[in-house]
Amino acid sequence: MITTGDFKKGTRVEIDGEPWIILDVQSQSPTARGSNTLIKTKMRNLISGAFSAKTFKSGEKFDEPDLEKKEASYLYKDDAFYYFMDSETYEQFQLTADELGDATNYMIEELDVKVQLFNERPIGVELPPTMVLQIVDTEPAVRGDTVNAITKAAKLSTGLEVQVPMFVESGESIKVDTRDGRYISRAK
Repeated sequence: MITTGDFKKGTRVEIDGEPWIILDVQSQSPTARGSNTLIKTKMRNLISGAFSAKTFKSGEKFDEPDLEKKEASYLYKDDAFYYFMDSETYEQFQLTADELGDATNYMIEELDVKVQLFNERPIGVELPPTMVLQIVDTEPAVRGDTVNAITKAAKLSTGLEVQVPMFVESGESIKVDTRDGRYISRAK
């Protein structure tokens, strides 16, 4: 059991049969005597991706969600689903774009991911922290602009658009941070 005293950023709790992750926690002391301390949270539903601000009384108890992670490989997508294969059992399963969220911007064939399961049902994926992706379209560099920290938009092979330095050109591969979609460096 998890109590409100255990709440911190990244804590996972089960509320009304669904898994949530806590994004922010604040404690509010009561102004009236005898009142309970209130725990204000910002949370994200791990199934739907919906955000919510919830307030709890100090000492409330919650179940830990039955979450586990499995290694899998991304295979392909069709009009409705993204298909994956479990690396141990070789069973295939699919997730929708809504279930994947921003991870759809990084799906390349044969990508190894960790699939998050809730009660043995896939609900999302965990990407590697960085990925190497190819630039398919960006403006050409202008002579003299390479000294300044000026950036330009670049469209990657997965459809994701990132800001890159002026010296990076179409056809190059770059390293991208999958947590925030930020350019890190040229790929070697």
